[in-house]
Amino acid sequence: MKPTKPGITRRALAGAPLAAASLALPAPGQRRKVIDEDDPANLKIGHILNWNVSDDFLLFCKQIGLKWARLMYHEDPSVDKVRAVQKRFESYGIRIYSGCHYAYRSLRVQLGQPGRDQDIETHQRFIRTLGKLGIPQTNYDFHPANTYTTSYVENRGYKARQFSVKEFREKIEKPAFDREYSAEDIWATYTYFMKAVLPVAEEANVIMALHPDDPPLAKMNGVAKLFVHYDGYKRAEQIAGNSKHWGLRLCVGTWMEGGDQMGKDTLGMIHDFGSRGKLFDIDFRNVSSPLPVFFETFPDDGYTDMYQLVKALRQVKYRWGIVPDHIPQLAGDGPERRAGLAYCISYFKALLRRANEEVG
Repeated sequence: MKPTKPGITRRALAGAPLAAASLALPAPGQRRKVIDEDDPANLKIGHILNWNVSDDFLLFCKQIGLKWARLMYHEDPSVDKVRAVQKRFESYGIRIYSGCHYAYRSLRVQLGQPGRDQDIETHQRFIRTLGKLGIPQTNYDFHPANTYTTSYVENRGYKARQFSVKEFREKIEKPAFDREYSAEDIWATYTYFMKAVLPVAEEANVIMALHPDDPPLAKMNGVAKLFVHYDGYKRAEQIAGNSKHWGLRLCVGTWMEGGDQMGKDTLGMIHDFGSRGKLFDIDFRNVSSPLPVFFETFPDDGYTDMYQLVKALRQVKYRWGIVPDHIPQLAGDGPERRAGLAYCISYFKALLRRANEEVG
């Protein structure tokens, strides 16, 4: 047992927190206010799930109180197939608030290569399917030559992804394609994609949530990246014509990685885009520090006070999803990271409970 400070008795030390805690207890017969994720005005704690996830894992998700999911697809599913997945999830009390189809990640789309219209049509078809099934959101990113990781580290005994600019530049970086692609090259392909897909999303009443570039370096492997700064998002917003169906999938961990080089800090991004109804999804993780070197952490273990972010989300009346991201590997945990997932979801619920009580 850790020694107590001189002059403080064990009895006093034990009694003080109990006395303080008693002041916060509800009166007899009253129930403490609980999280109500069914309230349309509240944010939704979820998880990223593949369409073919096992029933056993869905049961586990139900057991830890998960009610929402972001659905992932690589295939080109029919409406009936997605409806069947939707019903299976709902049988475990889990509703799908967002769907993601990786057709947008095709190099033909992101580099403007021949055949891109075919991949865009696949993405359009998926968005129409989401609309028909009442799934209100899709999300996407746009970085065709990305390197996410330079190594793995142990922190507090768990395994986590690390990125070092120096290690990347000296040991990993190499041209990804037969030529370099400038920022204007990628802006051209991004604009082409959005002009084709956003009208379909508007017609289907599906909102599109754009992820920032992780890590936020302006160029990687000979290809420029666009969403590494506040200015990139502002330009994308202009391309979308201020459509109410365009907005951010804000990966707060990515934004923290950039530190003071991002043009606006994470709280600033939440208040700016959130107050204007342009914040549609949140990837929620912490990191050890800003670049040039960072490693990912559990939400309680990085350099940012994650409660302040949840509080800000409630202040701007954010009502969409928040999911754990890149969950670190705990001892004995399998590929589904069940222990890590339970840890994150429980922590999120605690933060949300406190924010609901403080902000209302």
